[in-house]
Amino acid sequence: MEISGFCDARFARVRDTFRENFASRGELGAAVHVMVGGKSVVHLWGGVADPRTGAAWREDTLVLIFSSTKGATAACAHLLHTRGLLDFDAPVARYWPEFAQAGKDSIPVSYLLTHRAGLAAVDQPLPPEALFDWERMTAALAQQPPLWPPGEGHGYHAITFGFLVGEVIRRLVGRTVGQFFREEIAGPRNLDFWIGLPAEHEHRVARIRMPPLRNRPTPFFRALLQRGSLTWKAFMNPPSITSGSAANTRAMHAAELPASNGMTNARGLAGLYAALLGNGTSSLLSRTTRPLAEDVAVDGLDRVLLTRTRFSYGFMKTVADDPHDFVRFGPNEAAFGHVGAGGSFGMADPIAGVAMGYVMNQLGPGIFLNERGQSLIDSVYECLGA
Repeated sequence: MEISGFCDARFARVRDTFRENFASRGELGAAVHVMVGGKSVVHLWGGVADPRTGAAWREDTLVLIFSSTKGATAACAHLLHTRGLLDFDAPVARYWPEFAQAGKDSIPVSYLLTHRAGLAAVDQPLPPEALFDWERMTAALAQQPPLWPPGEGHGYHAITFGFLVGEVIRRLVGRTVGQFFREEIAGPRNLDFWIGLPAEHEHRVARIRMPPLRNRPTPFFRALLQRGSLTWKAFMNPPSITSGSAANTRAMHAAELPASNGMTNARGLAGLYAALLGNGTSSLLSRTTRPLAEDVAVDGLDRVLLTRTRFSYGFMKTVADDPHDFVRFGPNEAAFGHVGAGGSFGMADPIAGVAMGYVMNQLGPGIFLNERGQSLIDSVYECLGA
């Protein structure tokens, strides 16, 4: 397997692990990028971008990162908060008056970012095309009563997170999340990262290969197959981006789904998290707002994913007590990030000064990390002596 790119000699173990992922862990095509103290120390890619044609993964290959997109959307919210424009403690209805329907007038913005709003799904049956209809989805969420008492526990807002946080941003700044992200975050930092991919970049997109559900006999996957369950509704009403071949369509790549359809590469993800740390550019977070990204806001059994999850404001935190579904962003509790279906991730560790991104087109089992991505994180910290 030919691996391209560069790797600082100090991080040779990361290159070896990346190669091992192809040799023994089922990798198809992938890229990894690591920055330490604002400097790129690992920039590697390899494998196959399109298994139908055998086209090679290139340095500029883009791929769908599923819920790793949430980190970009959270970054937009944090930037507005840092600028003093978005109050996380204010009711959502201050920015989005229609949201006050069905007893939701006092739900704060912070509940959207921490999956506590009780709006992980909508009860109204929605057709597949509703996923691409922003007005229809936000209207349905504005009308939807909470599915559990807001603030009493949390449940992963897999798809609705993007519409909820995104509509607050749109009402506040008059731009979609995709526009705001490009103009305020990705563009100024030269990040090849898109929420709503322009047609001229479609030729660079890797083809996703899905994993079989039958390999994961966990409570989450059993609930996902149970029509009408909260888990099923959260992912399948309307049918979401992980439900089949839709992941490889132009319509999916062109849409703006701020929870689930970001298109980028490993360098784009690492660059986003470096910006959150302030490494190599102006930080998206201030000294007073950074703890909201670093500190755990919710911790416990997730009503949707049916396993323990931990979240800060918009980001995932390490949780390692489930042998099937785990996220370990290194040894430092301050680390934060987000994973995507199949195993992509972006992360930042303010203690070690690490920003990292990993993307791939062969989706792995589970709902968080798998051994490919986790082995790369572990290798980085081995090289750092942690």
